[in-house]
Amino acid sequence: MVQTARVTIAPVLAAPVIALGAAELPDGRFVSAPFVLMAFVVGAVVLTRLSAVVVRRVVRRVADRSLVQPSRLWRTRARRVGLEPTEVVEQRRKQRIDAASRMVNHVVSLVVWLITVITIFHVLEIDAALFLSSAGFLGAAVAIGGQHKVNDYLTGLLVHFEDRYGVGDEVEFDAGWSEPVRAVVDHVGLFSTRVRDERSTLHFPNTAMAQVRNLSQESAAATLRVRANGRPVEEVAATLRNLAGTTDLTEVVFLGDIAGHQPTTGEVEVDVHTLRPLDPQASATLVERAEQRLQDR
Repeated sequence: MVQTARVTIAPVLAAPVIALGAAELPDGRFVSAPFVLMAFVVGAVVLTRLSAVVVRRVVRRVADRSLVQPSRLWRTRARRVGLEPTEVVEQRRKQRIDAASRMVNHVVSLVVWLITVITIFHVLEIDAALFLSSAGFLGAAVAIGGQHKVNDYLTGLLVHFEDRYGVGDEVEFDAGWSEPVRAVVDHVGLFSTRVRDERSTLHFPNTAMAQVRNLSQESAAATLRVRANGRPVEEVAATLRNLAGTTDLTEVVFLGDIAGHQPTTGEVEVDVHTLRPLDPQASATLVERAEQRLQDR
């Protein structure tokens, strides 16, 4: 005879439990425990599978939108030193999307299964607090050891979203050794990053590479045409540099010297290098404000 558990199922959970094969007795208050447990487990499996599809679509949509409209959530892949073929750029973009999707889905799956376990405890009338307190020493050990893993996980997630480095990039970072580590990124995992140098393969926690120099990224170049009204090139360059970091231009950072020349009367062509590519709106704002300041002098 199948043992039953006396439970009261909320209206929201009753429908899916019965639909998945839970046996309801005539009084409507007793449900076979194995069917209830099976319903919750199957529901959790289905939900995690669906969440993987949804998360991937959301991350891909955010990444696609960043190509035409810069986003703080997903950084557009910075230019690499030398010319990258289009297929290589697209392949690395897909790698970032896949890796970020998997990492986000791991968090969603963890939450789903945690809720499922707590619900199963409630259905079986097991005091979860008593159960956890009896294994408190084990939970404390896991918490202490797990906090480093959480930091590694969050750092790895930011690596993908902020495009700090990717597979194939040459990086340099301080690992606490006598000399900085200089190697090529081979894989960025959930908690660790694998790099290769000329001698061997190295594995580091993601937090060990929190401060890294990417030797494969180069600054973004752009040319701005400014109506200088007879002002010298040096003054135009100084005006543009002073505008960096002001309102609506907080993310504009100039690298190196600003070079320019005056091909036509009244206009100056200025070649600038920025940390990130200038979008059309930022370029237009820079030129407009520079011309206004030069005119007011």
